[in-house]
Amino acid sequence: MKQKAKFMVVGLAGLLAGAALTVNLSAIADKEAATALPVEELRAFTDVFARIKNDYVEPVEDKKLITEAINGMLTGLDPHSSYLDADAFKDLQVGTQGEFGGLGIEVGMEDGFVKVISPIEDTPAYKAGVKPGDLIVKLDDTPVKGMTLNDAVKRMRGKPGSSIRLTIARKGVDKPVVLTLTRAVIKIRSVKSTLLENGYGYLRVTQFQEHTGDLLAESLNKLYKDNKTPLKGLILDLRNDPGGLLNAAVAVTAAFVKPDSLVVYTEGRTEDAKMRLTASREHYLRPMQMDYLKNLPQGVKQVPMVVLVNSGSASASEIVAGALQDHKRAIVMGTRTFG
Repeated sequence: MKQKAKFMVVGLAGLLAGAALTVNLSAIADKEAATALPVEELRAFTDVFARIKNDYVEPVEDKKLITEAINGMLTGLDPHSSYLDADAFKDLQVGTQGEFGGLGIEVGMEDGFVKVISPIEDTPAYKAGVKPGDLIVKLDDTPVKGMTLNDAVKRMRGKPGSSIRLTIARKGVDKPVVLTLTRAVIKIRSVKSTLLENGYGYLRVTQFQEHTGDLLAESLNKLYKDNKTPLKGLILDLRNDPGGLLNAAVAVTAAFVKPDSLVVYTEGRTEDAKMRLTASREHYLRPMQMDYLKNLPQGVKQVPMVVLVNSGSASASEIVAGALQDHKRAIVMGTRTFG
């Protein structure tokens, strides 16, 4: 689990690298003097760029050529790295705040197709029967092959009430699965809780969003209050949770482990790529933000736990499951996770 968690964090860093590129070009320029640039290869790039501008059958905007070149560089690295322009980064932020218009699917890329990581509970995709591992090969009549992930996501999002047809290749099914979905406003409460019989609590985390940490604290306090005595055990359900914000994963882990326990670390070639995130407030809270984990019920860091995972558990879910397992705070049960 530790290796998977580490890998997925690196993937998230790659995903966000594009957003950094939109605002940090000057910073990159400042580093050029210390970086050996491949001059001959760059000359070949500029020659091709000029040839397209001068000789291609139709005029092409400079921005389109540059964007496609950047997308090509990142696509060639791994399935988890992509370039986010300002609009795409805004969409990413909207998605982590818990409300947006679309189908309710978390997706990635695999072999040029859109791969479903997980449908989100109580959304059009979930209700229509979209499954983790499905490969989306067409959006309406448009083949997905050749699209960037950002382009595919833009096509799937849209005005609530409008429809889109997905053509899906599903493992174990010979013929393509065709589903017509109606877009809706996707409102996601990322934490749900239920008090089970005999003093056991159930927590379901559907995504790791901006308010997941404080919702988790609220749910834990309610479970203990409703039970009237300390819980005998707790189930943390991360099945089909595609992940999300890294600081939210740290917050969820911090609720159950000792302060300053290691949650996740990242490695990289540069110093700023090396991080060690622990269960300390500065790693899950903004400056001046009240610590919502400060008043958790007594005994919550000792209550016996089971964490449920499956193939739809990815990214932040794997980090939490791996950390709780490594610190011997929980038994992890289920099937192999996404990573």
